[in-house]
Amino acid sequence: MAGTRAAIRYAKAVLALAREHDAVKAVYEDMDLVKNTVAGSRDLQLVLKSPVVKSEVKKAALSEIFASVNKISADLIRVLAENNRIGLLGEVARQYVALYDESHGKQLAVVTTAVPLTDRLKAGVLQKVKELTGKDAVLKNVIDDSIIGGFILRIGDLQYNASIAHRFGDLKRKFSYN
Repeated sequence: MAGTRAAIRYAKAVLALAREHDAVKAVYEDMDLVKNTVAGSRDLQLVLKSPVVKSEVKKAALSEIFASVNKISADLIRVLAENNRIGLLGEVARQYVALYDESHGKQLAVVTTAVPLTDRLKAGVLQKVKELTGKDAVLKNVIDDSIIGGFILRIGDLQYNASIAHRFGDLKRKFSYN
């Protein structure tokens, strides 16, 4: 939790700096790249979190990996490395993307299903989210076969559970109390 709070603070600071330099969109593209790169590489995650690998080595590796990023994004990597917080890079990037999306009227909608959503279902979910909240959403599909069927939709603090596992649980509670 403390790491998440620190990541939010760094992300807010980077967003403020990007606004000052009129580079919000460019930094967003960089942070999206960083977020996806870190999330997609287990080895990179391990290196960033490793106390054995020196901060200078991590900084040099990240400078090579993200050589094409904006100066503000490169400075973020440098500051995180200097403050021994480089392990937060992926989370800072994720928080920046979320703050950017929120400031542009978008929100994250997480749909948990037993099988991957089809394009048609994705479009339907996005339309329903827009009807419910009045905002556009970025859809993330999480696969969890333990829900058996149906779906669980999370938008911010709201959750709608229409999973088969949830319905079975309701039935079990009804039968056990009668």
